[in-house]
Amino acid sequence: MYKAIIRPILFLLQPETVHHLIVYLLRIGFKVPGVKYLIKKCYAESDKRLKTKFLGMTFDNPVGFAAGFDKNAEVYNQFSNFGFSFIEIGTVTPKPQPGNPKPRSFRIPKDKGLINRMGFNNKGVAYAVQKLSKNKHKSIIGGNIGKNTDTPNDMALNDYIYCFEALYDSVDYFTVNLSCPNIKDLNKLQDKNSTISILNELTAKRRTKSEYKPILLKISPDLNNIQLDDVVETFNITGIDGIVATNTSVSRENLVTRKQRIEEIGNGGLSGAPLTNKSTEIIRYISEKSQGSIPIIGVGGIMTVQDALDKLKAGASLIQVYTGFIYNGPGFVKEINKAILENK
Repeated sequence: MYKAIIRPILFLLQPETVHHLIVYLLRIGFKVPGVKYLIKKCYAESDKRLKTKFLGMTFDNPVGFAAGFDKNAEVYNQFSNFGFSFIEIGTVTPKPQPGNPKPRSFRIPKDKGLINRMGFNNKGVAYAVQKLSKNKHKSIIGGNIGKNTDTPNDMALNDYIYCFEALYDSVDYFTVNLSCPNIKDLNKLQDKNSTISILNELTAKRRTKSEYKPILLKISPDLNNIQLDDVVETFNITGIDGIVATNTSVSRENLVTRKQRIEEIGNGGLSGAPLTNKSTEIIRYISEKSQGSIPIIGVGGIMTVQDALDKLKAGASLIQVYTGFIYNGPGFVKEINKAILENK
């Protein structure tokens, strides 16, 4: 029903319009008695065999919702009823910011992908903290943190520390986003020395806390093997807890969509099916290079059940979906979890 009727209607609207519509409907719809029960009954797969231990946390299943949708921590509880065991909110920044000019999100259906240049649009970390404090979370919550666009790179560390401190008591783990292609010059913070400096400061701040919260680094799918070797070394040097592989890509290789259309869209991070193999191979490389010692959350191009299984087989302990959820609909998480059970 979703692919035949609902998706074609939604795809008549601009992606960002659909996003706001869904957030509105979730916030209103779940106030209706019985809706929560029906959604959970239809879409959540409850089986003890799906429980997954990861970085000291117990996840009801290995499937989470990637950062980028619930930027402001407004609908994480609603989404948990669709079968997600964890939701990553953000990317949040110290100050609210509008992001890049619209339009900034584009579908490329022939490639089963999305291109976005949102630019960390969010209401600021204080708003997210307020939302997380007001509504107790039923699933595990990750906090994806970044810097404000107008913060120069030599001051970026302050932004990451600010968000880290502000969110510390409200989330279960952190993802440090240094790899989003939609913030000017953010990619320059991915060089080894900058990354190590930021991560060392965050792990030092963590040592002052009474409760330990895992810190993960989200990496780009556009890294070569030498850069991936640096990622492994960075993990060992800084004492972070894991890697999220991967973010969106600046590559436009092997797309079916007309070149003219891609040029019209312009800059932005590519997600969806074009990233499937690239992301999986990066997971496999890091897992093999580290002899399985680096905990990995796999994300990028999970468009089919088999894509999810492949990432888990490649070395990911958990996976996250986003674009695949948009293209496949609310039943996608349950399909993945059922397949995981069948392959146990």
